[in-house]
Amino acid sequence: MKTKLLYIFLFFLVFNLKAQNDHKTLVVINGEKISVSDFKRVYEKNLDAIETNESKDVSKNLDLFINYKLKVAEAYDLKLDTLPSYINEIENHKNQLSAPYLKDTSFIAPLLKDIYFRTKNRIKVKHILLRLPVTATPKDTLATYNKILALRDTILKGKSFEEVAVAYSEDLSAQDDKETGRIGNKGNLGFFDAFKMVAPFEDAAYQTKVGEISLPFRTNFGYHILKVDAIKPSKGEVEAAHILIRDTTNVGKRKIDTIYNLLVNKEPFSNLVSKYSEDPGSKVNGGSLGKFSEGRMVKAFNDQVFNLQNEGDFSKPFKTRFGWHIVKLTKKYPIRTFEEMESELRNKVKRSARMLLSEKAVLDKLKKMYVITESESAKKILNKKNIRDLKRDSLQQTLFTIQNKEVLQYLFVDYNKNRRHKPIFVLYEEFLNKEILNYYKENLALSEPDYANTLKEYQDGLLLFELMQQKIWNKSAEDNNGLEKYYNDNKKKYLHKELDEIKGKVMNDYQEFLEQEWVAELRKKNVVQIQKRQLKKLIKYYQNNK
Repeated sequence: MKTKLLYIFLFFLVFNLKAQNDHKTLVVINGEKISVSDFKRVYEKNLDAIETNESKDVSKNLDLFINYKLKVAEAYDLKLDTLPSYINEIENHKNQLSAPYLKDTSFIAPLLKDIYFRTKNRIKVKHILLRLPVTATPKDTLATYNKILALRDTILKGKSFEEVAVAYSEDLSAQDDKETGRIGNKGNLGFFDAFKMVAPFEDAAYQTKVGEISLPFRTNFGYHILKVDAIKPSKGEVEAAHILIRDTTNVGKRKIDTIYNLLVNKEPFSNLVSKYSEDPGSKVNGGSLGKFSEGRMVKAFNDQVFNLQNEGDFSKPFKTRFGWHIVKLTKKYPIRTFEEMESELRNKVKRSARMLLSEKAVLDKLKKMYVITESESAKKILNKKNIRDLKRDSLQQTLFTIQNKEVLQYLFVDYNKNRRHKPIFVLYEEFLNKEILNYYKENLALSEPDYANTLKEYQDGLLLFELMQQKIWNKSAEDNNGLEKYYNDNKKKYLHKELDEIKGKVMNDYQEFLEQEWVAELRKKNVVQIQKRQLKKLIKYYQNNK
């Protein structure tokens, strides 16, 4: 309710969204000059919403505009902008308003074409991983990089990728597990497409040619190298249903063959599912497994269903580790055109970890824009083991400056006191980046006119809302004697109906009466000068441009 009422008052706000062409003064309020273009933007913004010619009258709208300016000035005079509730709400609004400026989404458009190619084409790779925590020291990072680079050289000299993966990869799926009997994949990850791997891995895979080995690259898991074995067009998605017999012996084989013969003789698939299938999850839905893409099912099942050509076709019996199956192709979903998928892919990118690139792009831009100077002597506190216990009075050196803003040592120590899960050097980089973004946000109004004006609009509207509560709404609700007196003075206006019958209407009229009296007081209290010559020109301008 408060937000809705607030926007009512934003009707007469000043918008400075475009460069002003007319700086001539139209009104002077207590020495403050208001230009013709200030008023024109407000008037023209709301012109389409005004229905009657009387309401479009320039002089009347100028009066309303002046009244608005006087009310806002009164709010500042009463220091309503110092109220804690106001300050908190403005800070919250600043955070919401600045959020889009802290993201650079220009990288999305070119990325979408790559993502579409990866959606249309599945890639088969094998990899080797050497694990490295995100918080690894620079020394450990370099050591791990050099180790995996040496493994790559070993493969390039002739040793098989699979052999090196089994011997050195720290992805445990590469090796056999003797306890469980699981056969290792020797680094082979099979086929995948867009959004199936973490972004750096997917990027490295699709940027490496078939048969070649990538350079080392890092993900949250550590350092990898990969080899691309093949790339092939995706078959999209399918809907399928199946019949499952769990017995993998010859008894199960004879049972599935009997079911298959019934299918060949036109027995409905759903009837046979109901009678024979031993998959309780799909049995109640006619054997339906829903929609899925390549690689979601075990390989034997995947190959069978994606080799079916026509909707309604069914496979011959085949075996997986789950038992004997017959699968029926219910529906095909080929890859759609880029135009059809663009919006969906854009949303996927925005929901993915790739959006971290957005903030990084903003930071990279700001680091080039700002003069950032770090003090090597002040940074020596990073080497102190007891850094979190140092007293504030010993932490008054400037750690770094961003433009003309100095950031002292104690601010960093305060920042990392409750962040013991990361090394100091990682926390320092995080803190530096945070302060750069904070500086940008604090000075956003100087560099982004749209932001500045929208923020000013909200600030003034919020103050006016608070002022109207104090001067009009609360007073009219609490002043029963005043309301009754107003009713008695205007009984004829209400056709002598009792106050209780029409209290809402009387209350509304009384609020308008109080506001008129208040505005009259503001007019007397303040010095308002209208430049009549400019007003006449303005009226003539709108008369000629009806």
